[in-house]
Amino acid sequence: MADNAGFTPSAPGENPPPYTSSVATLNDFSSKSNLTEKNQQSLAEDPYDPFENRDPNGASAGGALSHLLKSSLGTGILAMPMAFHNAGLAFGMAMTLIVGFLCTHCVHILVKTSHNICREARVTSLGFAETAEKVFEYGPKGMRPYSNFAKQFVDIGLMATYYAAACVYIVFIATSFHDVINYDCGINWDVRIYIAITVIPCLLIGQIRHLKWLVPFSMMANIFIVVTFAITLYYMFDQPLVYSNKPLIANAADIPLFFATVIFAMEGIGAVMPVENSMRKPQHFLGCPGVLNTAMITVVSLYAIIGFFGYVRFGDEVRGSITLNLPEGAWLGDTAKLLMAVAILFTFGLQFYVPNEILWRKIGHKFSPEKQNITQILLRSGIILVIGGVAAAIPNLEPFISLVGAVFFSLLGIFVPSFVETVYLWPDRLGVCKWKLAKNIFLGVFSILALVAGAVASINEIIEMYSDDD
Repeated sequence: MADNAGFTPSAPGENPPPYTSSVATLNDFSSKSNLTEKNQQSLAEDPYDPFENRDPNGASAGGALSHLLKSSLGTGILAMPMAFHNAGLAFGMAMTLIVGFLCTHCVHILVKTSHNICREARVTSLGFAETAEKVFEYGPKGMRPYSNFAKQFVDIGLMATYYAAACVYIVFIATSFHDVINYDCGINWDVRIYIAITVIPCLLIGQIRHLKWLVPFSMMANIFIVVTFAITLYYMFDQPLVYSNKPLIANAADIPLFFATVIFAMEGIGAVMPVENSMRKPQHFLGCPGVLNTAMITVVSLYAIIGFFGYVRFGDEVRGSITLNLPEGAWLGDTAKLLMAVAILFTFGLQFYVPNEILWRKIGHKFSPEKQNITQILLRSGIILVIGGVAAAIPNLEPFISLVGAVFFSLLGIFVPSFVETVYLWPDRLGVCKWKLAKNIFLGVFSILALVAGAVASINEIIEMYSDDD
């Protein structure tokens, strides 16, 4: 309670501040008084530019674009033909473009909200979770007590999302080597053996702790991916394409798997804020063309092309990664599989960087400086071993990708950005007739439907997979 009881004059004759009451009213939820009025007045008198204090040695726009492409062009793009198999040609193409636009919009509103709240809070940069925290802290009075919950929710969600996606990466790498080596060498090793072998290089690359040191790996991975795409496109068009036996719209029961796979493929939401925060000129991230728009136009175009023609070429035989459909024993097909496996291995470092930064920020202070290095090594190694164990438990790409996309990426990639923007704009900056509120409600409902339907369909597919093995 803000009364005058504790007032001590700092100079003779100084009057106490006026009495104010802390009793809540019905207008508290909609009010942004007290906390933000001072900031708005301060901004008007002395505008704060968060971009001026960025690291001059930070990443360039080209480096940021490379990281952003790598965060989106992972195993997901190779799963797009399987997504089209679950959607049909016409429905799959239309929904890929729409979901691509929605994902891009959600990233845009997250970054824009982060920039705006940085100005109000007068800080240089904020991560994903810190953005959510500050938006609640500076938002309507009724939401301010939940600022720490918002931060913890995003942090835990990000860790779960990217550790789960790392499991998918290990399954993909192991499956690629399994198919090539088993066929060419005439052996019959189980894919779980290759998962155990894959964990070894992951243990090494997972020790990299600085984003800029991952740039060379991202560059090489991008080159390998381009070569793989070229080879894949060659095999996609080496025979006449047959469209007549492909449905325009697939069975309704399979459509949730499509949405879950596409959301998994396109969402790089956890890497967005670290990449943006690492830029020396973050104003180049948004805008036209901008790093974000360039990356997402490239990503959505590639996804639509690979998904559509990959499904037309391989039909019902298409697998969780289209590279696994390339001819066995052919040197060109084997090269594509191995290059993509190495590219995903190099991407593992970036995938692993985000959750470990979050985790270490929460627990690092509990260890003395002289023990922090060995603690990080042991912690990272232990997490990678657990990830390898989960991958060995579900060594099947198709349902794994759909499950991760449905549960994690739909929640963090679509629901959270739209909700955070709503809190930031509430109550009087939501546009004419509150169209931004209506838009964000639609995004929230869409993400929840994708989560529930996709998760149910994926879990059923995993259960059927183990039932067939029995």
